[in-house]
Amino acid sequence: MNLKIVLFIGGAMVGVIGLPIFLSNANNNNRSVATLPLMPEVGVVTLKTRSVTLTTELPGRTAAFRSADVRPQVSGILQHRLFTEGDVVRAGQPLYQVDAALYRVDYNRSTAALARAKAQWRAASQLVQRYRPLAERNVISRQAYDDALATMDQTDADVKSAEAVLEGARINLVYTKVLSPIDGIIGRSSVTEGALLTAQQALAIASVQQIDPMYVDVTQSSVQLLRLQKSLAEGVFKRGDGEVSAEVTLTLEDGSRYEQTGKLQFADITVDQTTGSMLLRAVFPNPDRKLLPGMFVRARLVDGVARDGLLVPQRGITRDPRGEPTALVVNGNNQVELRVLKTDRTVGDQWLVTNGLAEGDQVIVEGVQQVRPGVRVNAREWGSPNGSHADRSIDEKVMPHG
Repeated sequence: MNLKIVLFIGGAMVGVIGLPIFLSNANNNNRSVATLPLMPEVGVVTLKTRSVTLTTELPGRTAAFRSADVRPQVSGILQHRLFTEGDVVRAGQPLYQVDAALYRVDYNRSTAALARAKAQWRAASQLVQRYRPLAERNVISRQAYDDALATMDQTDADVKSAEAVLEGARINLVYTKVLSPIDGIIGRSSVTEGALLTAQQALAIASVQQIDPMYVDVTQSSVQLLRLQKSLAEGVFKRGDGEVSAEVTLTLEDGSRYEQTGKLQFADITVDQTTGSMLLRAVFPNPDRKLLPGMFVRARLVDGVARDGLLVPQRGITRDPRGEPTALVVNGNNQVELRVLKTDRTVGDQWLVTNGLAEGDQVIVEGVQQVRPGVRVNAREWGSPNGSHADRSIDEKVMPHG
């Protein structure tokens, strides 16, 4: 009995002594598990090179393809207006009728003067024909024959002068009908019947404009032009192929897209000294007369093509204290690296990066504030499985990097 008591007491003492040791080991194990570092999860975009068509959006104004002021060529009282304001008119179509009575009298008087001059020439010519054989036989003096020749020449000159006067009278009579100088749409008339018109007066009585096709004049800064030329010279960008490089699209004042595509017609060769910009002119079809002269528009022009362009979502690019663009990249060891970039312009909600990144780089676009360079992270592709975020369409407007 005494032996059992001793064994029980000894076992109890061992248990009491071993319990703190067990509890201490258990606490140490739990503390080790709790202090294991957890890798933060970040969303990344894996970069792929692609051909990016580069465009620039510039402000502009529409202008009529042709515009001509209508002015009277002769003076007189306006009798009739022969058109409706806003009508389509053709070149040579009568627009106004000036009182032609005096000009018709002038024409008739000139016709009579020409007839008289021709009659005098015929009489002088017949006299020369009669005098010629007589002068050859010395029946009349040589002086008489020479006088007859001179008279015939004078009457011939009188005929030509009368013909010129008659032609002037005819032209003035024609000018009593004021004609449209070009095809187009005629605007408001500044005169009404009964008004006194003056030949070549300063005030135009109407204006005709051809608006199909239509010009669009836009301005581009010389800085943008120099930057583009430098990129083309360095091979960063390539010229667009064929007709694509000359295509221009329009956004109207209400933000809608103009359905017709225009062509760049010319670029001015001088830079405005006050604004530092140059003029570009495009021509657009305007069959529905949707474009009117003087409208404000935004024109998108093709600059060139980045053959191996890298597009990075804007949310993945920040700027350091010096203002340089930077991005955080996950390397092959799942560590975060800081890259200093060179960007050119935005393409929709993405930056076109020309230096600092390469195809296959994983740029952090989600969780940027939670990590720093050197930290190991758990990277996952940003967005839905179908890549709706990471592979966004690039057919969006392109703005130059300021």
